[in-house]
Amino acid sequence: MAASRIDGRTLRSQRTRQAIVDANMDLMLEGNLRPTAVEIARRAGISTRALFTHFPDLENLFAATGEQTLAIQYAEYEPVPADLPLDERVERFCQQRAQMLESIAGASRAAQARLPFSPQLRQNRARHNARLRTDLGLTFAPEIAEASEDADLLVTALLVACTWPTWMGSRDDLALTVREATAIMIRTTHALLLTSSRAKDPRPSN
Repeated sequence: MAASRIDGRTLRSQRTRQAIVDANMDLMLEGNLRPTAVEIARRAGISTRALFTHFPDLENLFAATGEQTLAIQYAEYEPVPADLPLDERVERFCQQRAQMLESIAGASRAAQARLPFSPQLRQNRARHNARLRTDLGLTFAPEIAEASEDADLLVTALLVACTWPTWMGSRDDLALTVREATAIMIRTTHALLLTSSRAKDPRPSN
């Protein structure tokens, strides 16, 4: 019976913790860039005191929310086979990447606003970038291999083209639609890969 009570308390604690993370995420996805403790607690259906019991500071909450953000972003992710024609790979990768970025846009905007002041948010961003770098490396493996000593530079350039700050610049600063911003990402990614390939081609151009 004692073990059962402990298990029950643990389960309730886990549910409360998840409710807090869900509430914070929902508020950000709805456009609230800086949800307050009162707002998060109200959305989660708990007291503010209970919130701080589970998350004594914002960094702890940012860590848990970052894990959920990555899970949401990759919920429907499908790797693009590296043996497809380049044009098709670029199209499929960028279309999917655009959907992934839009799926967490609210959370990413909120993180961007607090990024300079939070080591945890910078760590979250580094984890997202590392995952993107891996995805790019797998999808465009043939072209990256051809780049030889410039391979790291090429991957970094592709990363810049497909990462959140660039997408935010297209969507927020330039007020592009999702379709327009996706077209820019496709064109930029394609140009980077073609430029790298031509740079390694010893044949003279006509």
